[in-house]
Amino acid sequence: MKKGIFVLILLVFYTSLSAQKEHISSYSTVSVTYKVHPKFFLFAEGQLRGIEDYSYPDYYEIKGGIGYNLTKNHKPFIGIGRYGNYKNHLLDKEEFRIWLQDVVDMKAGKFKFENRVRAEKSWFYEPQKDVTSDRIRLRYRLNISLPLNADSVKPGTIFANAYDEVFFVVAEKPTFARNRVYGGLGYQIDENFGIASGYLWQREFAKSGNKNLHFLYLSLNITIDDSDHKNYEFPGAD
Repeated sequence: MKKGIFVLILLVFYTSLSAQKEHISSYSTVSVTYKVHPKFFLFAEGQLRGIEDYSYPDYYEIKGGIGYNLTKNHKPFIGIGRYGNYKNHLLDKEEFRIWLQDVVDMKAGKFKFENRVRAEKSWFYEPQKDVTSDRIRLRYRLNISLPLNADSVKPGTIFANAYDEVFFVVAEKPTFARNRVYGGLGYQIDENFGIASGYLWQREFAKSGNKNLHFLYLSLNITIDDSDHKNYEFPGAD
C-alpha cells in the first residue's frame, strides 16, 4: 500500500511541475448511477470545465446511458451525450455523440484494474462558421484504484486512484490524438454519496502543434442501489 501511495505522490508531483508553464483549468462533474435491476444500471453525468479561465466554464457535457452487468467484473455499456465549447462567451462548437464501451475489471490483492475500451461516433456543428463535420474515435483506459483504509470501497473508505487513457481518431492525422494521465484521492461518504479530487494532465496532438492542459478535478458521485450486494463505481474524469 505504501508503494502505491508513493507512486501516486510522484505522479501528482510530476504533473504539478509540468503545469508551471501553463495555467490550471477546472474540471467538475456530478454523476448518478442507478441500479434498476440486478443486471441493468443507468448512468448520467453533468460536467463543466473552465479551460481558458479556471473560474469561468467554457465547456459542458450532458450525457448518460445504460449498462449491463454481464458478470460481476464485465460491464458493456451504450451511451449518448451532448457537448458544447464556448469562446468569448459564445457557442463555438457543439457535438452530439454516441458510443459503445466494454469494461472488464481485474483484481490483484487490494488493487482493482479497470480496462475500458470505447468506440465513439460524433457529429459537430460550428455555429459561428456554419460548418458541420463528424468523427470516429477509439479510446482505451487503464484505471487503477486502491482502498487505503479497508479491503474494498464501501462507506467510510478513502481510496487512491490513477489512470492513463489514450485516444485515437479514424481517417484523421495525427491518428494518436490525445493522452490523459490522472492521479487523485476519493472518499465514499455513505451508501449514496462519494467524492473524488485529483490532478489531470491532458496532452493534445494536432497538426497545428501539441498542447498541454492541466486540470484540477472535483467530482460528486451518487449511487442509488437497493440491492444487498452494492458496487461503488467511480467513473473518473471522462
